[in-house]
Amino acid sequence: MTTNKITIMGSIIIIILIISIPTAYYVVKNYQNNLYRVVEEKIIGAAKKCYYENVCQDEKITLEFLYEKDYLDEISNPVTKEYYNPSSYVLKEDKTFVFYPVE
Repeated sequence: MTTNKITIMGSIIIIILIISIPTAYYVVKNYQNNLYRVVEEKIIGAAKKCYYENVCQDEKITLEFLYEKDYLDEISNPVTKEYYNPSSYVLKEDKTFVFYPVE
């Protein structure tokens, strides 16, 4: 094989790697973010239901309270597969609910 052919093949392989590695990273990161968003929406939905049914009176609603009142089954982190700490909470700020995981 001549040096010219080796250079062309090496260049093609490098170009393919330069395109495919960031693309694969973007796809995986986007997938993980979607998993987190779905779990957070489920937790926030349970907290809203509890709050609007006047069972949860505080602005800070813990997962432990939602588990005890059967608004939610135990939830795990979708990426690490570890259960969220029961001390994690949903905080009602004005008209929005925000989930804060506690490590």
